[in-house]
Amino acid sequence: MFSEPENPAGGARLRLFVYNGGFLTQQRVRRILSLAGYDIRLGLPRPDDLVGVWGNSPTAHRGLAIAHKRDVPVLRVEDAFLRSLHPGRSGEAPLGLLLDRSGPHFDPATRSDLETLLATHPLDDTALLNRARGAIERLRELHLSKYSAFDLTIAPPDPGYVLVIDQTQGDAAVTASKGDIARFREMLVIAQEENPGARILIKRHPETMAGHRAGHFSDQDLSDRVSVLEQPVSPWSLLEGAVGVYTLSSQMGFEAILAGHKPRVFGQPFYAGWGLTRDEDPLPRRQRNLTRAQLFAAAMILYPRWYDPYHDQLCDLETVLSTLEAQTRAWRQDHKGWTASGMRVWKRRHLQRMFGQSRKVRFVAGPPENARHPHMVWASRAAEMQDVTRVEDGFLRSRGLGAELVPPLSLVTDDLGIYYDPTQPSRLEDWITARETLRPDQKLRADRLIERLLSDGLSKYNTGSAAPALPSGHRVLVPGQVEDDASIRLGTSHTRTNLTLLRAARQANPDAVLIYKPHPDVEAGLRDGKIDAEEWADVIAHDTDPATLLTQVDEVWTMTSLLGFEALLRGVRVTTLGAPFYSGWGLTTDLDAVPARRGARPSLAGLVHATLIDYPRYFDPVTGQPCPVEIAVERLARADPTPTGPLNRILSKLQGALATHAHWWR
Repeated sequence: MFSEPENPAGGARLRLFVYNGGFLTQQRVRRILSLAGYDIRLGLPRPDDLVGVWGNSPTAHRGLAIAHKRDVPVLRVEDAFLRSLHPGRSGEAPLGLLLDRSGPHFDPATRSDLETLLATHPLDDTALLNRARGAIERLRELHLSKYSAFDLTIAPPDPGYVLVIDQTQGDAAVTASKGDIARFREMLVIAQEENPGARILIKRHPETMAGHRAGHFSDQDLSDRVSVLEQPVSPWSLLEGAVGVYTLSSQMGFEAILAGHKPRVFGQPFYAGWGLTRDEDPLPRRQRNLTRAQLFAAAMILYPRWYDPYHDQLCDLETVLSTLEAQTRAWRQDHKGWTASGMRVWKRRHLQRMFGQSRKVRFVAGPPENARHPHMVWASRAAEMQDVTRVEDGFLRSRGLGAELVPPLSLVTDDLGIYYDPTQPSRLEDWITARETLRPDQKLRADRLIERLLSDGLSKYNTGSAAPALPSGHRVLVPGQVEDDASIRLGTSHTRTNLTLLRAARQANPDAVLIYKPHPDVEAGLRDGKIDAEEWADVIAHDTDPATLLTQVDEVWTMTSLLGFEALLRGVRVTTLGAPFYSGWGLTTDLDAVPARRGARPSLAGLVHATLIDYPRYFDPVTGQPCPVEIAVERLARADPTPTGPLNRILSKLQGALATHAHWWR
């Protein structure tokens, strides 16, 4: 989908002379500029070179003076409209830059490259506009903004207010639109006059809330009608409850347009003048009327240079959205800090890496009596605990077995129940219900994920050899399970052993080629469930990669094995004799009772989106950061190693001799 933007010099790299230390000290900025075709230099430029300046920053005059004196073009560099979790002044690197050779996008004194795009580009390509519409919905659904560290548990004010957006004093976008304290107070007065009796809510800038820079409003501007929002509520939640939006030139005015508002604009930002705003000071040269999708396509898809930190390359907007989706989910769950109990010692290092990047996880014996932090418990040890988040391995776990102490690349967190327990609701059930209908962009992502899983032959553990030669006929695969596994104890009514399952499959399919695949943990002697299957099965597939079996079978019979879900991905019919998470949605033949609450009828793509995109969290062993599912899949396909640590390696070597006591470390 992504094609790298055309280099301004037709493919040749350009020398970019800079006079601001930030270009030298900010590694990510240097890297994005390099990938975009610019080599940063010090000294004096020649006629074929450029001078780089950061927007209209206080140091920009240095570069502008040299560019004017030596008659060379200027490249304006700015953060993109989706930057990071936290403001740049907090030290976080950007995920994109705006590179403009005409002028700053926020300064109406010149026509920027963005304004030229908005004024002259056809913006009529169906595929481009569909991408724009899908991305707008993702921003809204994921609550993403320029800075996205919002706590979604903080409720917005009761709806019906008028939103007045503050900005930081001295900001270049404010200065360019002739903003000062008097102008902001005028905006506040007009908001009150035009909305008699309505509550007025002032939204402070994130840098003001973080204590980095002052805003334009003070306590003397407050009254019984006018209040300041003190908490970091998501802009999307605020916009949903607003009946009017007033701004000078804030990016939140752009987001207000995307949320369906027609904001009152008192400056001349890039989004004003296209028929989507009520402009106090119109810019005569902007005469074109645009749709929201057209404005978004130019500003967010065509104009920025986006960066993929997992591959260290330029990328498209959709990749950045997936990156921010993973990062914001991790921060929003973890920023208050966790306490954790029921975690085996060998798991703690990896849990700390996965959940402790905002604040360290504190491991305790049990739930604290006076909990100041959210509490997580390994799902099998949660029992009847209340107000805890259950943690369990994800569905694309690793290359190697958990019972062999290989850390997972994915974990699921569930504050309602856990996916393998049908006796109570789970967050996965909520996600599956929500994905009964997919937007086109969601279906495309799920379809591409399925295609990648199949082409790379990936499964949960990704172990085992190729499948043996199978007899011809109607082939039915029966996966063995760990018989004391919680999914069997909680998710089956009658069929609870591998032998009972195998007999049921044979009785229902007397003439079929029955293939029994023992569970890898059972084969390794680490868990219970070993049976003598030769009386009932035609083939016993020892130490076999399930992905190679599923391409050769016609049907799967299972109690609750994840292999049933993996079979659905490959178009194989699945019969369940229990109630696994994927049963009861109309995609399987269910011979056991399934919860009546599973009434939705999602497509396979909807089931996959819920199960592999929405529900788990993924960890990238290469960068050590939260990542989207696509990166985890790539790492598994490439067999990138997952750090195990010395304790894991030592315990793993002991398991052969101490297999009967594996419960000590599992």
